[in-house]
Amino acid sequence: MLAIGALGQAPVVAADGGAGLAIAAGLAPAAVIGDFDSLSDADRARLDPSVLHRVAEQETTDFDKALRAVRAPVVVGVGFHGARLDHQLAAMTVLARHPDRPCILVGPEDIVCLCPPRLRLQAEVGSWLSLYPLGPVSGCSDGLEWPIDGLELTPADRVGTSNRVSGPVQLEMGAPLMLLILPRPALRPLLEALSRSDARWPARAG
Repeated sequence: MLAIGALGQAPVVAADGGAGLAIAAGLAPAAVIGDFDSLSDADRARLDPSVLHRVAEQETTDFDKALRAVRAPVVVGVGFHGARLDHQLAAMTVLARHPDRPCILVGPEDIVCLCPPRLRLQAEVGSWLSLYPLGPVSGCSDGLEWPIDGLELTPADRVGTSNRVSGPVQLEMGAPLMLLILPRPALRPLLEALSRSDARWPARAG
């Protein structure tokens, strides 16, 4: 299930069977996107046919199908952390596959996004902040207890988990390969930071 735009004012786009969760929560999806292999007949019957957008290909996940189909300053994704690790890893891959689509995934305890080229964030001093590379990537930072300046982070060598906020956070990244992970209370500050930033990655070629 995806909430597009500002929290509390956003239309809801459901990824396939996420429509059932939206309906159960009393929400009316503006669109349902996916291959519909997990959309139940009962939920389909409750929806206006005009909001159903079937994408038949099986090469990508329903989250991928939904994210690439919408246009919004920031997308907030709910329900993609899930109970299965493989689903969570697939969702992280989608973030990297579409770096031009700012998106925050919200879980029970934490939130994650692909770090933009530059980001200024008012995070709570003393709170944790993790940077996890999906490939070789370097950058620089202010406002972290352990700066990343001059380091190349890679998933097979050096990662940036369990850092700590020491002041207003400023991050710069050299490639769209860094996940920024924060505690869930940082959702609104991160949403505001991404919304006001004009530093965006281009779409991936191909």
